[in-house]
Amino acid sequence: MARLRWLWIFSVVCLVISGCDSKKTKKPDATKGVVTGIVLCMDTGKPARFATVTLTSVPSKDDKSEDRVPLSSSESTMTDLDGRFRIEAVEPGHYYAFATLEGYLDPLRSLDFTQLNGHVSDHDQELDAIKQWKDHLVDVAVHVHRTTDLSLQVERGAEIGGTVTYDDGSPAIGMHFQLFRKTEKKDWTDVGLRIFESWALAEMSDSHGRFSLSNLPAGEYRLCALMPIESENTAPRVCLGNTFRKKDAKTIKVQAGEIAGGADIVIPLSGLHTVSGSVTAFADGHAISRGTVRLLYVDDHEKARDFSLTSDNPGFSFSYVPEGEYILQVSDAKDAEEKDSDAGVEASQASRARIYADKELPVKVLGDIDDLHIQLVQTPPDKTQRQ
Repeated sequence: MARLRWLWIFSVVCLVISGCDSKKTKKPDATKGVVTGIVLCMDTGKPARFATVTLTSVPSKDDKSEDRVPLSSSESTMTDLDGRFRIEAVEPGHYYAFATLEGYLDPLRSLDFTQLNGHVSDHDQELDAIKQWKDHLVDVAVHVHRTTDLSLQVERGAEIGGTVTYDDGSPAIGMHFQLFRKTEKKDWTDVGLRIFESWALAEMSDSHGRFSLSNLPAGEYRLCALMPIESENTAPRVCLGNTFRKKDAKTIKVQAGEIAGGADIVIPLSGLHTVSGSVTAFADGHAISRGTVRLLYVDDHEKARDFSLTSDNPGFSFSYVPEGEYILQVSDAKDAEEKDSDAGVEASQASRARIYADKELPVKVLGDIDDLHIQLVQTPPDKTQRQ
């Protein structure tokens, strides 16, 4: 999932921040083609004003390029007040076109990224994304010095709304959200895509604790509210049904274009504790500077929270942990790698990062815990490194 996520992140950041030159008005070019058209709202028949129109290259069978983002933008532009658009200087070739608009379906919230990640190659991921989004794609053939005209539609997405409050009745302001959709295989996939250490869904509860999550395809969902602490990985969550477990959350079904309200969540103010400690090397007691500390539920190892160790902050801390039994897991632990020295190969190899074996520790949380001390044993260096 990580590789595909970073590719999508690059694509999204590129388009949102700089536009990657794709939305800039280009001058006519006789050696290239032109794409024009109109975008209409399927539910109203009215023009889709200020919608984003995207052209994505159709992958060829011989396309072996790597690091291609599924449904990435080759060209994009915005519609005007009549819902019309014009893209100049388009490279001749075969494309798929689609449009997005706030309140309407968006591939970032419709694609099953878990399924995409099951494919090894970028090519197969691209084909899967096209298959999932095929009902919203229009074939476009662009030719030299010719204008291709097309008509696109945007389909109204579903919305899930409600309120988040504390158990004393006050509104929970500025809460973030996690949304999980049931797949055809009866699994649950994350909705949205995290950018760096941000949140998968940008929406937050307002000053009255109200929220609305839109642009969703029809389906069955599980919803959780996240306290606005650091990042999505470290934030405590309370799910629909006022449970801390995603698997125990109530589900909510929405039809295409439906606005489903009443998804209300109550956050408790008591019974939450802090779990913190340190991770050190067994041999000499120095702090481990890289690794991931996870807090897992003891029954099925579902992740409750995780924390990234760094050289600036080698300790770990989880806030607002509900009472219960957990497994504290440390994985991918190592010391920060130092730069090679000028003292020769032997000194250079000695400067490589030391890697430590994973470890799990049972933890019962009945109150605040601030003195957990986990010691890790270094794993033997790989034989190829010793030669």
